[in-house]
Formats: sequence, structure tokens, C-alpha cells
Amino acid sequence: MIPSTAEIGRVRTAPSPLAVIRDVVLLGKPRLSGLVVCTAAGGMWLAPGHLDGVRAVIVLSATTLVVGAANALNNYLERDVDARMRRTRDRPLPSGRLDAWVALAVGLGLPAVAVPALAWFANTLTAALAAIALVMYVCVYTPMKQRSTFALFFGAIPGAIPPLMGWTAVTGRLDAGGLALFGILFLWQLPHFLAISIYLKEDYARGGLKVFALIHGERVTKICAALASLALVPMTLVPLPLGLAGPVYGVTAVVLGAGLCGYALSGLWRPEGSARWARNLFLLTLVYLTLLFAALLA
Repeated sequence: MIPSTAEIGRVRTAPSPLAVIRDVVLLGKPRLSGLVVCTAAGGMWLAPGHLDGVRAVIVLSATTLVVGAANALNNYLERDVDARMRRTRDRPLPSGRLDAWVALAVGLGLPAVAVPALAWFANTLTAALAAIALVMYVCVYTPMKQRSTFALFFGAIPGAIPPLMGWTAVTGRLDAGGLALFGILFLWQLPHFLAISIYLKEDYARGGLKVFALIHGERVTKICAALASLALVPMTLVPLPLGLAGPVYGVTAVVLGAGLCGYALSGLWRPEGSARWARNLFLLTLVYLTLLFAALLA
């Protein structure tokens, strides 16, 4: 039987196995996941005690799987929202390159392996923190984004848990050092995502998401970003009295904090629609966190 033209077209446009694998990896948002896992590694490095190399690699790998699963489930739940937004419409699900069940399978299958691995190779506390972060991100933060701007604060909790997981993987307990790392990551996320809500507010409006800039206006969002930046500076100094860092880190934290706060405060005198300023603040927060953790680890 001679194949029809439509059938020939389907054969020609069938994705290669490599392309499918690439799209499955993209479900986990690798750039975002990579940043999160780096903070987990930082928590592990700073924690008092020792975790042998093999166990450390397994714990970080399991953490990567949990973060990837959370992002895959986020892709699954928000596939219709993503299809309406320019920034996300080319993702594997809204573009039609992958079926939705693939994201669901990845999102449910990975934690079934990763969470028990964390319990076995680290401890039950670290596994419990991973499960809490996953559930809060998928079941609380993701649906809340379409209902309330308070999603910002609930989303910052799972985003701040990975360094605490790295800490507890070594120590097996919650204490001041691990909680300080949690506090730094929690507060850092606020100006980071508030900046995004300003320069991408039109896209978020198309997606129907309730972000600060849309609901409360740019002025209030800029004030909140500045206040969060100001609150972040003293939190970054908490590692000093805890003995986690020395004077070089202290000076670095103050200098970086002054730069971040200065730029965040400068937004209060900029006119409405200052998307360029907001995008620069977003990028500045990434540079800030990278240099801050580099100084802390050094």
C-alpha cells in the first residue's frame, strides 16, 4: 500500500529521540533547577560535619530530581496558561511537542525514587523537607498564582528549602546555620520575582496570573522590592556571629547589599512602565546571589 501524503508528512516531521529527550529535560527547567541545586550544595558545604563523596553526589542528584519533578508538574498544571504567554508558549507542552501525560509521569515518577533515596543516603528530615517543598510548590504555589499575589510568599518557601536540605543532609537537624541560609534565600526571592512581575506584567496578564505589578500597581511593587532588599542585608550578616563566615564575607555582603538596595530604591524615582529598570534589577539579583554565595563558600 502506498502511504498518503499526510502520512509521509507525519513521518518526516516525527521528532528524533534526541529531541524528545531534550524536551523531557526542559520540563525540569534545567537553568532554574541548576541554580536551586547549587544552593543545596552550598548548604552542604557550609554545614558542620562531613558527608562522603558518594553520598553527597547521590543527595544532590536526588535533590535535582525532586526540583525537576516539581517543575514538570508545574508545566503540566500550567500548560494552558503557558500557551497564552509569549515567554512560555514554546515550552514542550503548549507547543505540542510532548503530550501532557509525559510531564505528569515525570513529575510523579521522579519523587518516588528521589525522596526515598534522600531518606536512605541522608536522613528522614532531609527527605521530609524535599517532600514539603514539592507539595508546597505544586499544590499551593502553582494554583495560587492564578488567585492571589500571596503566591509570591508561598513560592519563596520551597525555593528557600534546598540550602536547608543541604545543611540537614550533613547535620541531621534544624539549627541556626541552616535556618539562616533559608532566610537569605527566602528574602532574596522577593525582589527577584517582584522585578519579574514588573517587566513581564503584560505577559502575565495574558496568562491570567495575579502578580504584584498587575494587582497592586508598579509603585507598590517597587516599594515592596526595595523593602525586601533592605531586609535582606541584615539577614546576610547572620552567618557572621554563627561562625559560618569571616570578615571578608561580611564586607562583601555589605557592599553587595548596598548596591542591590541602592538600585532597588532608585526605582522609586523612575516613571511607570520602567521595564528596563525592572529587568536590570532582576539580572542584578542573580549576580548578587552568585557573588554572595561565592564569598560565603570561600
